[in-house]
Amino acid sequence: MATAMYLEHYLDSIEGLPFELQRNFSLMTDLDGRIEGKKAEIDNLAAEYTANVRDLSSEERVDHLKRIENAYNKCREFSDDKVQLAMQIYEMVDKHIRRLDAELARFESELKDKLDSSGQESSDEKKSRKDKSVREKRRCSGRSQKTSNHESPKQTAQKGSDALLAMHPSDVLDMPVDPNEPTYCLCSQVSYGEMIGCDNADCPIEWFHFACVDLTTKPKGKWFCPRCVQEMKKK
Repeated sequence: MATAMYLEHYLDSIEGLPFELQRNFSLMTDLDGRIEGKKAEIDNLAAEYTANVRDLSSEERVDHLKRIENAYNKCREFSDDKVQLAMQIYEMVDKHIRRLDAELARFESELKDKLDSSGQESSDEKKSRKDKSVREKRRCSGRSQKTSNHESPKQTAQKGSDALLAMHPSDVLDMPVDPNEPTYCLCSQVSYGEMIGCDNADCPIEWFHFACVDLTTKPKGKWFCPRCVQEMKKK
């Protein structure tokens, strides 16, 4: 769908290009004809001047040379116009080439972002299904400690985050907490809602609730928690 949109927009932008190129080439062909005509005129004037120079008076010689000079000047004007048309054609085509390069770069960037987002959503769906299975087991075993012992804090945090994503933080805080369930964040609460991991490998807390660190969406690139940021500033 996106490819068709980009292609359609670009084709619309170059719709008039062939006509513009044909027009400029036609003008250049016409100028070529005029230049050749002036060159023939100059050759004839020069031959006439050479043949009759002895019989011409001073004023006639000057007048004849003036006609040759004017023909040369006109020929040069036509040549300059032809060069200008050639430059216009080059700039016209180059502009569309640059636009195509820019559109391709933007399309590749958006496609990459879309694929990354799709991959993230697929990963979240798998985690959600896995978390649902874990919750069913917990209901049967009365929130057994077995799962906590076999999973890392990061896995537990992500699972808790997906499981309680639709719940309000205040509702989660009012829930009874399993004393064996690990806690995270600056608030020292269990995992709930959306959480983000600190990119500092030595961070003692590791995972944080979005609301506790004033986040609404996951930031791009590396993210460091407030405590690690303060420690970095001290260094």
